[in-house]
Amino acid sequence: MPVDPEAQQDAEARRTGPKAEREAVERLDRAVRAAETALIEYEIAVETFRIEVENFSRLHQQRLGPLYARLDELDALIAEVVAARTGDPEDLRRAREARASVLPMPRVEELFQGWLDSGGLPPEATAMLTNRRVRPPERVRPGERARRLYRELVRQAHPDLAQDDAERARREEFLVRVNRAYADGDEEVLAELVGEWAAGPPDPAEREEARSEELYARLEWLAHRRELLAQVVSGLEESAIGSMLKLAPDDPDGLLEEIAAQLRTQIAEKEAHLAGLSAAGEAVGGGVAGGGAGAGAPGTGSADAGSAGAGWAG
Repeated sequence: MPVDPEAQQDAEARRTGPKAEREAVERLDRAVRAAETALIEYEIAVETFRIEVENFSRLHQQRLGPLYARLDELDALIAEVVAARTGDPEDLRRAREARASVLPMPRVEELFQGWLDSGGLPPEATAMLTNRRVRPPERVRPGERARRLYRELVRQAHPDLAQDDAERARREEFLVRVNRAYADGDEEVLAELVGEWAAGPPDPAEREEARSEELYARLEWLAHRRELLAQVVSGLEESAIGSMLKLAPDDPDGLLEEIAAQLRTQIAEKEAHLAGLSAAGEAVGGGVAGGGAGAGAPGTGSADAGSAGAGWAG
C-alpha cells in the first residue's frame, strides 16, 4: 500500500513539533538562568560599591572635615589681618567673604547628593534592589472582596489537596502569586487568579507556550532591573564622594591619607604665613597703625590663632 507523502510529513511534524518546542523552551530557560546569575553578580558589585562610597564619605568627613575647616579659618584670619593692616575696601571685602565661607562641613546625605542618608539607600533604591514596593500598603488589612477571594483561592488551591508531587508544586507556585496579590491588596489580580484556577491546568502544549511567554517576560524584567541598577551606579559615580573614590579604586584608604597629608602641609604653610603677618604687624606698632580698635581686633585674634595652630602642622 503506497504511503501518502503529505500524511507522512504530518505525522513526522506531530512527532517532532512538541520535541522542538520543548527544546526551545529549555534553551530559553537556560538563557534566563544565565541572566539571573549575571544580575545577581551585578547587584553584588553595586551593593559593594554603595557601601564603599558610604564608608568613604563618613571617613572623609571624620578625618578630613576638621582639616578643611582649619584651612577655611586660616584663610579668613589671613584676609582679616591683611584688611586690618591696609584698610583697603577691596581687602575688607575679601576678608568678609573669607569669613562668610567658614561654614560647617556638609552632612553625609549632602555629600551623597540625595542618594544616601544616614540609614543607607532611599526607599526607591531599596525597593528596586529588593524587588519590594516603593511605598507601603495603603492599609493594614486588604478590603473585604480581596479577603474573600483570597480565602476562596487558598481553600481551592491548597498544596495539601495535591495527589502527586507535580500537582503539589503547581499549587505551591500558584499560591505564591495569590499571596503576593493579597499582600498588595490587588482585587483585580485575585479575581483573575480565581478564573485561572477554575479553568484548570493547561494541557502540555498550552503549558509549554505559557512557560515560553513567562520566560520571555522574565528576561525583559531582568534587563529592566539591570538598567535601574545602572542608574544607581551612575548616581553614585557622579556624586562628589563617588568621583573621589574613582581616583583610587584600589586603595581608597591610602587616598584619604594622601589628601590628609596634603591638607596638613597647606595648614602648616598658612599658619607660618599668618604668624609672619602678625609678627610684621606687631613690629610696626602693635598690628595696624591708625586702624582703630575695630580694625586691630582681627590682627590680635590672628596672632593667637597662628601660635595656637602649630599643633595642626605636626
